[in-house]
Amino acid sequence: MPKDLLKTINSPADLRRLARPQLVQLADELRDYVLKSVSQTGGHLSSNLGTVELTIALHYVFNTPYDRLVWDVGHQTYPHKILTGRRDRMDTLRQLGGISGFPRREESEYDVFGTAHSSTSISATLGMALAAKLKGEDRKAVAVIGDGAMSGGMAFEALNNAGVTHAGVIADMLVVLNDNDMSISPPVGALNKYLARLMSGKFYEAAREGAKSVLRNTPLYEFARRFEEHTKGMVVPGTIFEEFGFTYVGPIDGHDLDALIPTLENLRERKGPQFLHVVTKKGYGYKLAEADPVAYHGPGRFDPAQGLQKPATPPKPTFTQVFGQWLCDMAEKDSRLIGITPAMREGSGMVEFHRRFPDRYHDVGIAEQHAITFAAGLACEGLKPVVAIYSTFLQRGYDQLIHDVALQNLPVMFALDRAGLVGADGATHAGAYDIAYLRCIPNMSVLAPADENECRMALTSAFEQNHPVAVRYPRGAGVGAAVQPGLSALRWGKGEVRRRGQRVAILAFGTLLYPALAAADRLDATVANMRFVKPLDAELVLDLARSHEAIVTVEEGCLMGGAGSAVMETLHSAGLDVPVLTLGLPDRFIEHGDPAKLLAMVGLDDAGIEQSILKRFAVRPSLVLPAAANS
Repeated sequence: MPKDLLKTINSPADLRRLARPQLVQLADELRDYVLKSVSQTGGHLSSNLGTVELTIALHYVFNTPYDRLVWDVGHQTYPHKILTGRRDRMDTLRQLGGISGFPRREESEYDVFGTAHSSTSISATLGMALAAKLKGEDRKAVAVIGDGAMSGGMAFEALNNAGVTHAGVIADMLVVLNDNDMSISPPVGALNKYLARLMSGKFYEAAREGAKSVLRNTPLYEFARRFEEHTKGMVVPGTIFEEFGFTYVGPIDGHDLDALIPTLENLRERKGPQFLHVVTKKGYGYKLAEADPVAYHGPGRFDPAQGLQKPATPPKPTFTQVFGQWLCDMAEKDSRLIGITPAMREGSGMVEFHRRFPDRYHDVGIAEQHAITFAAGLACEGLKPVVAIYSTFLQRGYDQLIHDVALQNLPVMFALDRAGLVGADGATHAGAYDIAYLRCIPNMSVLAPADENECRMALTSAFEQNHPVAVRYPRGAGVGAAVQPGLSALRWGKGEVRRRGQRVAILAFGTLLYPALAAADRLDATVANMRFVKPLDAELVLDLARSHEAIVTVEEGCLMGGAGSAVMETLHSAGLDVPVLTLGLPDRFIEHGDPAKLLAMVGLDDAGIEQSILKRFAVRPSLVLPAAANS
């Protein structure tokens, strides 16, 4: 068998020309390539090591890209990218100008649906399957969804819809459940492999349908149907999917190509909704990742021979860690505090809270809508829920935020991690819109602390309120401000002037205060740390507008409807006609890359802020301001 088999695979068509025995060697080479690539670039590792055989089998059996293959979330698609012509670009993974860590339609014809948020695959695949029927195309549609993503309500909405006819048409589609949370128990051995192949084969289907036709409209039909369900239920946990209208097959070993390929070949020929349950192991093939798949979920660069190492110098505490410590301290003080997360315990910094206050910790799974309404119910009974959620994921619970929390003016606190640009994860995970979509909601307040210590104070301020409040903070560390102990709060609704200058006043929201200060030092401008987006410190805004010739707003969020818009609304209401320059994220999706480079690219580093002000208002040494109206 030739060495370096992976180098001969530039597309799934090359893969399909291999003999079956060669696929095991290919899997070994592909797994090794994934490990080496991620160790050099950083990225998702455990999940990708677990999908090597499944990816090979899917592309081997199905005629991709003509047959549609939709990956849920998409952080397990590195083997897919490597096999679909992007092997030589893996060294650019998640870097500016490089390939994405998730499927993107504009990146490859094999990425048939862009994903990065959870639980969307079954809905999209159903749409593709029905479109093929309506267009008279004999193409297959496959969704690959993880057990974690199956906890999302949208997945069950799609299952419920997929099992029924649509204008007389029923979709031919396959849902593959990649179950990597349970160990492979004895039933997944030879007997279960045999049962999976038997139940997916033509003989079983013919016998099943034949028995239905004979027994239909007889007293034995219902008995036979129930007997089949419960008999299958004794060896496979598929009854719930059968009730949705799917034919359930599995569970089978997702690392056994001799089980995967024949089963997929059988299911490819079947009509109607099919459901295949495969069991995989996160980190499979790399012992360190198998032992600790959480640590190796999204590592940075590392040496595979040594594994992850603790840095010699302790890193600065992140905003997430500041939140986690505050949550424990406030819970110690106030027994009403309840912590809620939609499946982001580690990402949101709640590990220690879970350990110390297990009875007050709730991980609701990937169910953002439920998380918010659940919090609303707790608040109705006098408790103080804190929902720890990424900015980009709060978007998924927007109706609940308005209808169930804000409309009833309930004291639910939202700790919005990953506000602003998030770097390597790109546009799907950027918290670009929370200021705009939150500040327009009545009863809602929004805080944007500038550094780690101010973040702790802002969290306390938000928790003390008796109405809904969100505190937004970025991914990673800030300037390294020392975090003071205790639970001191900010003065509600008030900003502060951090630098007194001349002619131009820069109003900074959040962590962009520090690049604004650096720019102001060179321009001799005034800088205000606004702290609050809503309620906006209107008194401070108007005072600065009356004492300066121009106002500049700076925020790490979308410009449309953002904090700058709030400032202009305030000036307009007061009848003040002063030039305003708003700086923030432009009206486009920002790609993945190093956060510092991205901020510079959109003009939100100190040099960019300085240049924007000079360009708009003139050049040094004499600052000449235009007589233009607000813009």
